[in-house]
Amino acid sequence: MVSIRPKTIVTTTVRAVGTSHARSDITVRDVSSIIDEPEERGGSNTGPSPTETTLAGLAGCTNVIAHKCAKALGIDIGHLDITVAARFDRRGVTLTEEFDLPFPEIDVTVMADGPVSDADLQRVAEEVGKFCPVSKLFKAAGTKITETWKSNSHQS
Repeated sequence: MVSIRPKTIVTTTVRAVGTSHARSDITVRDVSSIIDEPEERGGSNTGPSPTETTLAGLAGCTNVIAHKCAKALGIDIGHLDITVAARFDRRGVTLTEEFDLPFPEIDVTVMADGPVSDADLQRVAEEVGKFCPVSKLFKAAGTKITETWKSNSHQS
């Protein structure tokens, strides 16, 4: 029997229509969203800013990859509550000067509510570090990412 392997490299297309100087209406597949600036920066505050969207991508990717890794390891992590806190160098967005690293440091805190031991949760965290594409982008750019994974179940 012939085995069909999924493609490892695919093309993903995102379309953005700039409806103002601050707002972009985004379409991916058949899903729409808005990227916008807050009112104090001239936007209409109808969506997260581009940089906030990038950080949200890290949180979302961490969630997806963590669940895939946990399933592969046979570990029940339950639901995750993920907080991403980033130091952001605003010189680029303010056009102050050219710079190399917009996010020098990011702290990611992951709280799992499933019946998972701390040791098993650390196993999941290690696997996520190997496979999360968004985390890898930040790390390749030179961002220092500090992750804290905790379980609410208090098993050891």
